[in-house]
Amino acid sequence: MIEIKEAEERVILLAVSETSGEDAKQSLDELEELVDTAGGSTLAKVIQNLEHQNPATYIGKGKIEEVKELLSELDATGVVCDDELSPVQLRNLESMLETKVMDRTMVILDIFAAHAMTSEGKIQVELAQLRYRAARLVGLRNSLSRLGGGIGTRGPGEKKLEIDRRLIHQRIGQLKQELEAVKKHREVTRQRRSRNYVPVAAIVGYTNAGKSTLLNRLTGADILAEDKLFATLDPTTRMMKLDSGEEILLTDTVGFIRKLPHHLIDAFRSTLEEAKYCDILIHVVDASNPMMDTQMHVVYDTLRELGVEDKIGITLFNKQDCLEHPAVCRDFQADYVLPISAKTGDGLNDLKRLLEQILREQKIYVQQTYSYAEAGKIQLIRKYGQLLEENYTEDGIKVTAFIPAEFFPLIKAES
Repeated sequence: MIEIKEAEERVILLAVSETSGEDAKQSLDELEELVDTAGGSTLAKVIQNLEHQNPATYIGKGKIEEVKELLSELDATGVVCDDELSPVQLRNLESMLETKVMDRTMVILDIFAAHAMTSEGKIQVELAQLRYRAARLVGLRNSLSRLGGGIGTRGPGEKKLEIDRRLIHQRIGQLKQELEAVKKHREVTRQRRSRNYVPVAAIVGYTNAGKSTLLNRLTGADILAEDKLFATLDPTTRMMKLDSGEEILLTDTVGFIRKLPHHLIDAFRSTLEEAKYCDILIHVVDASNPMMDTQMHVVYDTLRELGVEDKIGITLFNKQDCLEHPAVCRDFQADYVLPISAKTGDGLNDLKRLLEQILREQKIYVQQTYSYAEAGKIQLIRKYGQLLEENYTEDGIKVTAFIPAEFFPLIKAES
């Protein structure tokens, strides 16, 4: 039997350090994880200290010769740059290094193409890829028709890539229309949730912080949860019942990452905007990651770019089970902070109690006496509020409860 196996990309990572060399090293470590997730392997990492990137070749000519020798010595199949390259930089590097050249954006787009499962996710990924390629048609002219396995070639990358700018923009227009239909469907769903008075909490965070594991633990959802970047891509919403009997919707969103391509932010805006319309923002942080503070900064920057502000925020410092000693958990941008382990379940009962407290603070306290003919209103209170006391008397049913303020006209007792 003949086995056909996809060739693995063996690459050298390149970065330009304009400030702290340590920051560039950490960024390259993350790029190595991205390459691994995309199915490639890293053979070496090269950092050049420059005041600014070379506008023509990204790195200096002397460093290019060094990388060229390294390519030959290690038998590498390509290089991956830690920044998004311009068409000129891409073309010149490929010409001078005589090998495949990719950038961070290509790798991220490739991972998204591999992990998108729903039709909406596939539309969003293809739109991001085509926007990226449309801006680089000149620089990619020689490499557009290149086929093969490994990173930087999935999705539209394996179709007829010599299509011209006109056809790409036609396809972009078509995908935008399809996404607009999806957006309208999401808005209808949000309006339905609002009418049903079901509170929504959006789970956000850096990629691989443990968002999917948390959702699985809290709701019993069966979402793929791997120790890889962008293991899950398509957003998932599940209902969670709190100990008080109240229900809350939890929505898992796409993970953030430093240098997240704008093409992706634009394409996934309708998905990411779930955080914009939520009642509570749950920010999951990997407390075991030495870059924790930087990752938190990236998440807040991306949220601001999406217009997600003035939300009740809970920051969960996850993966406490990976720490030898308990870490000091601080986030001055959050209203509440909790240490948890989504993997073991530690701290999740505290989270549920906190959610109950927050939801209660958003409600009004009512005491009503219902006639027995109005008993159906009590069931509405059970569903959308928190029933504290219920006493049956000759005059009717005396009820004490917390309910959403906007819900009061529906359950007001008839005089």
